Amino acid sequence: MADTVLGAGGTHVPTGAAHSTEQVTAALSAIERSTQRLLEVSEELDDASVRRPSLLPGWTRAHVLTHLARNADGLLNLLIWARTGAEHPMYASPADRDADIQEGAVRGHRLLVEDVVASHGRFAHAVRTLPASSWGAEVVGREPMPAHHVLRKRLLELWVHLVDLDGGIGFDDVPEPDAEQLLEDVVQQFGGRPDVPAVTVVVDFADGRTRTWELRGTTAPPAQVRGRPGPMLGWLLGRTGSERLEGDAPALPVWL
Repeated sequence: MADTVLGAGGTHVPTGAAHSTEQVTAALSAIERSTQRLLEVSEELDDASVRRPSLLPGWTRAHVLTHLARNADGLLNLLIWARTGAEHPMYASPADRDADIQEGAVRGHRLLVEDVVASHGRFAHAVRTLPASSWGAEVVGREPMPAHHVLRKRLLELWVHLVDLDGGIGFDDVPEPDAEQLLEDVVQQFGGRPDVPAVTVVVDFADGRTRTWELRGTTAPPAQVRGRPGPMLGWLLGRTGSERLEGDAPALPVWL
């Protein structure tokens, strides 16, 4: 049996799991498409509008753009860890992470956009040049994980914060293949938390498929909530209400 590490939600992930070149290419393509959407929205802003509030309490749009740039660099650090085998955490410390975001958020619009472009370029280069054997290496973000999960984490960060930017993009705009992956990852990150209620999440996709996920919380019996991918993502992430969903949706804790 392959060695495993405890991943988000208490799931066990094989540390040596193979990740093909085709899978890496497909994942990077999804990241680059969402990055392009981010840049299209960002280019419509200006020095005044980047100072306006985002949908994240206490953060301007400039904070969101800076966070996305530093997240790319932080995930790049995990790829360096995978490549070299030497511990290379995302951030020196939570305080340093927060300080970098606060510092960067005072910059003008053009510098903010250029930072997003440059940080994405560094991250994409690292993805393209990482040896195939390194994708199964164990790295540690918030939890131990195989390096190929870095790609999933970047896609989630991009779409969630693209919506937070409040530039006309909502969760209905997330392509369904991306939305399906994001739903998997959000449910997994909720898994095992004692503050999460038990919920059966039922999602109907445009191609006629229906998928079900379980939030295995402490309440019983579980509530059932059903809907399309976009509204379900928004509700799980705490960005939207449950008005567009079927069922008696319980209150959820803050998604971390």
